Amino acid sequence: MRQVVVQAWMTLDAVVQAPGEPEEDTTGGFQHGGWSLPYFEELSMRWAVENLNAAGGFLFGRRTYGRFASHWPNASPEEQPLAQPLNTKPKYVASSTLTEPLEWENSSLLQGDVADAVTELKQEEGQYLLAIGSTRLVQTLMERNLVDEFRLMIDPLVVGGGKRLFRDDGALKKMALLESQVTSSGAILATYAPD
Repeated sequence: MRQVVVQAWMTLDAVVQAPGEPEEDTTGGFQHGGWSLPYFEELSMRWAVENLNAAGGFLFGRRTYGRFASHWPNASPEEQPLAQPLNTKPKYVASSTLTEPLEWENSSLLQGDVADAVTELKQEEGQYLLAIGSTRLVQTLMERNLVDEFRLMIDPLVVGGGKRLFRDDGALKKMALLESQVTSSGAILATYAPD
């Protein structure tokens, strides 16, 4: 049985919105896009590449899929360690507006109820499915207890607001720390599992 692993970049105030680029996601007037880039160094790059290479496929929401599909097939030579697994491995997309065939190779839409479709994928043999970004998709999977691990890069900064991975729903969710490392930039690479 496969696992679902969530990889996310997070601030100390638990914001995950637009870690990579200034214009990545300005929803709600968010003005701090690209906040994670100053903290990305050799250890965190190795961590990201290892997570991508070990995955058996990827889970994406529509917006994250759109951003990735427009960038990674045309990635620069320097980006190839990240681009190669993203371009070649299966990608499963949650969307009610996209139609098949999807342009990015090895991409398909999740059919029917998203959580039911991911439950079916988890029944298959193979390496874990890695969910990157895709906050709404991940929240849906968390509600149905389908996430097996959270791999977080927690950067040492506060942005004061924005989209968060964990909802303000009053629900208590205990986590077990499986492993952690501190990078030279002060970021923490931590793996948690629901306890």
